[in-house]
Parts: sequence; structure tokens; C-alpha cells
Amino acid sequence: MAFLTIFTAPKPFTHPHIALIQRNAIQAWTRLADVDVILIGDEPGIPEAVREFGVRNVPDVARDEKGIPIVKSVMEIGHTHSHSPLLCYANADMILMSDLARAARKVSEQARDFLLVGQRWDLDVTALLDFSGDWESRLRLEVAQRGKFYSPWGIDYFVFPRHLYTEVPDFTIGRPAWDNWMVYHARTTFGMAVDASRDVLVVHQNHDYSHLPGNKPPYGSEVAKSNLAKAGGRRCVYNILDTNRELVRGRIRRPEVRVVRWLRRLERMLINNEGKGWGWLLSLRIQQMQRPLVVKPRR
Repeated sequence: MAFLTIFTAPKPFTHPHIALIQRNAIQAWTRLADVDVILIGDEPGIPEAVREFGVRNVPDVARDEKGIPIVKSVMEIGHTHSHSPLLCYANADMILMSDLARAARKVSEQARDFLLVGQRWDLDVTALLDFSGDWESRLRLEVAQRGKFYSPWGIDYFVFPRHLYTEVPDFTIGRPAWDNWMVYHARTTFGMAVDASRDVLVVHQNHDYSHLPGNKPPYGSEVAKSNLAKAGGRRCVYNILDTNRELVRGRIRRPEVRVVRWLRRLERMLINNEGKGWGWLLSLRIQQMQRPLVVKPRR
């Protein structure tokens, strides 16, 4: 039995660049020790990827009215079709490396109930990765030279014990708010959301949005508004700055005092679900003050 199961609902492999980056991500996951991989859905290209990389596939998944997988169903499949003590949902464009598996084990040794997340690094990747030899070191060097540390609003992987997240709202996957609700749920139910950004380097392979209407990110779309309502509104939308623990050199600790965390806490106090009033306007101003601070990597 594997210690960790990574599961995902990939996009169709029909777009050449999407196919390339998803193949890179899946190959990276299969090279992690003591890890199983499950691809969810029957999108074009998934059967071929399953055969090529020797991973598992669960083709049947509940979908919204536009045919996009539902988070609730994806999570149910991750629980039902795995036996590992830890689960990890990750977006299919994310390259996860051995430090993630180590961090998951370290955190599980120190806590029973937790959600492990972290900020990502963005990298332009236009070719299939070479996984021979010490591929992780080569990739880390590329990230150091060309990568950009992304905002804490982008949450692309979630590690948690299998007894958690057995019931989640029927969000549409790949659209805003559901990832933020995951952090909110951790903080307000079992009380431990851990930021692994210092110990874990995860790589998001940049891509366009040609698979979405208007070739634009889905912010402000009707499905994004639906996800936000299902999350409970803006006050239930958390980011990585809202975690209440950090992982530093393999140990869980309280986050260090940082200006950006205090700003985020103040912003959260002022947010309202109506999106209006003096408090709302002040919260937007405070959010702007955070922007140059949140993309500075922490050592």
C-alpha cells in the first residue's frame, strides 16, 4: 500500500501544450517513492496516458451542466479508489517532487488532522522534461533562474489524511473559490492549515486559457460566482496567508510574525459578502498593499 495517493482530473489532451505539461506532471508524480497516481475522467488522451505511465484511471465522474467535473465527485473518487493514509489532490499541470512526499510524511508524524498547502513557482515549459538522472536538481536550477513565485491566492495542491474532506460542496473544478474554501474549512473545523512553501518547491507550468470561453481566466464567470456562493461568500475565501501553521525544516510551527500576514488578517476582518461599503473599499486597499510582499519567497 502506498503512503500517498495523488489524484487529479486532467483537461483533455487535445491541446498540444496542455498535453505536454500534463504529461510532464504525471511523469514527475510516478517517480515519487511510495506514491500512487489516479487520473479521473474520460477526457481524450487520458486512456493513452494511463497506458503510457502505468497509472490508474477512474473514468466515471459527476459533472456540472457544462460537462466539467465536480469537486465533490473527484474527492469521493480519491477516497474510494485509494487505500493510502494520505491523499493529495493536485492540478494536472503541477510538477511535484520528492520534497512534497517528505513534507507529507513529516507533517503526518506530528499531527493527526491537517491540510498541507503551499505557494507555487510559475515556469514557462515548452518541451517534455528529461527525467533521466538528477532531474529534480536540473528543474530546481531552472526555477531559480527563470521561475516566478506566485501569489498565495493560487492553491494548486492539497495534502490531507484520508478521513478528512469526505464531504465537500459540489464546486466546479478548475474554477475560483473552491481551493480557497479548502483552507477555510481546515481553519474552521479541525484547525490546522499548514503552509509548506519554505520546505516544498512545486512548479506550475504556465499555459494559456484557450480551453476557456474568451481565452481568459474564469474570474467573474457565472460558474465562478456559483462556486463563491457554495463556499459561503467572500468571508469564506481564504488563501495561503490564512494558514495557521508553517512547515520549516520538517517541523510544524506557528507562522513567524510578518507584515503581510497582519495586513491579510486586517483585510479579512473588513471583507463583507455584499462587496460594498467603507469596510469593503478599505479591504481592497489593504489587498493592494500586500501584492508586492506576497511574491517574495521566504527562506
